[in-house]
Amino acid sequence: MQLRASLKLVKLGYIVSLLLAVAIVVYLLAIHNEDERMWGLLAIPVLLALFALTRHIQRRLISLTILGDRLRYEAGMLSKTTRTMELAKVQDVRVDQTFGQRLLNIGDLSLETAGETSRIVIRSIDRPQEAADHILELSRARHPNV
Repeated sequence: MQLRASLKLVKLGYIVSLLLAVAIVVYLLAIHNEDERMWGLLAIPVLLALFALTRHIQRRLISLTILGDRLRYEAGMLSKTTRTMELAKVQDVRVDQTFGQRLLNIGDLSLETAGETSRIVIRSIDRPQEAADHILELSRARHPNV
């Protein structure tokens, strides 16, 4: 099982930028625009698409993978940080959702393990509560005394 940030907002960004570009082109053609500077309005949807592309790339840079009895957290592209922890040591799994995230069924998942000083946070994943429950079930299965 591999967890990554959701593509829902990225897809929405691409769709909005495309619709905005089409609307601008249709509007400029409908008014028989003769001012070439007005075509500069197309820079707005291009910037929106670049923002969506940036989010798309960032999504690929962070992942949490469940490998048997371990969790592996990886972040980075050119330089990469990898953190591996035992599922049995997972003590706390937390899901945080804003109102907008709840509407889209996405949220932030954070994990804390025994003996570690920092939490691992993966932002905007799909179905975060299901992922949290799955990780906790696997953790309890590996460490039945808890």
